[in-house]
Amino acid sequence: MYTSKITGLGYYVPENVVTNDDLKQWMDTSDEWIQERTGIKERRWIDPKTEDTTAVMGAKAARIAIERAGLTKDDIDFIVFATLSPDMYFPGGGVQVQEMLDMPTIGALDVRNQCSGFIYSMSVADQFIKTGMYKNILVIGAENHSGGLERSTRGRGVTVIFGDGAGAAVLSRSEDASRGILSSHLHSEGKHATKLVLEGPSTQRWVPEILEKNDPEDQTYFPYMDGQFVFKHAITRFSEAINEGLEANNLQKEDIDMLIPHQANLRIAQFIQKKFQLPNDKVYNNIMKYGNTTAASVIIALTEAWEKGKIKDNDLVVLAAFGSGFTWGSVIIKW
Repeated sequence: MYTSKITGLGYYVPENVVTNDDLKQWMDTSDEWIQERTGIKERRWIDPKTEDTTAVMGAKAARIAIERAGLTKDDIDFIVFATLSPDMYFPGGGVQVQEMLDMPTIGALDVRNQCSGFIYSMSVADQFIKTGMYKNILVIGAENHSGGLERSTRGRGVTVIFGDGAGAAVLSRSEDASRGILSSHLHSEGKHATKLVLEGPSTQRWVPEILEKNDPEDQTYFPYMDGQFVFKHAITRFSEAINEGLEANNLQKEDIDMLIPHQANLRIAQFIQKKFQLPNDKVYNNIMKYGNTTAASVIIALTEAWEKGKIKDNDLVVLAAFGSGFTWGSVIIKW
């Protein structure tokens, strides 16, 4: 049986920096209010005058990851693209990246698992490689949130949190069972789906209905989050997913060399860090400067941590995420 190893990493974020003070032009807020609740100081939002879209950012990150893997676009056998904000309702971003990178007619799979999208995508790619079906898989997480946020005081509880960006990893076949992805663990609990949701437009509420109603108070086409409810469940599920991964591999929390949590809220990450008694140098957070980039957050943080030399050969790296669905999971990696 083969194992899968990360051979290339890359990320891309828009140049346009939006600080907490910048948000004052749209809503009643302050830098202190946002930092106290989320830890976020700034985020990147796509400038509409640029070419950037979810797929374009994904392709930019992918080019970097492929080059760092020492491969060419023609060496990639399959694409897994995670996002909640595709350029089009359909088709998804995977086929757009295939075209943008001028790749052969390889398969492209889109994953819609929101904040845990990259974790799910890594697990899918890992299984394809372990069975011998593919040798090199491009895994992308990309999001364009800014265009769909309610830029008003009414929407500030969600809007201040989210940013745009993309990250990519190349997973390659390896015969070294002691390194690479050791295991992945995925879960869901759909009964809480409406606690973090974007209801429409959808097949339950098509655009003509929304236009006909023309209700200025209608908020269903903006993201909704019950913040306290999500926070409470996130800290529980994060811990469960990490412990499940450690137990599956006969490891202890002391064995963790680097924890990369989904960048949902700095307070959640700090709570998990304290619970697992991990020092600052064993947890990587960058939500302060990028906000929550949903499916892109784990891979952007992983790439940054690796670029800064915080992840070394033979390190035990734990990826974990929780988000809308609810869905959550973890990936345990021996670097």
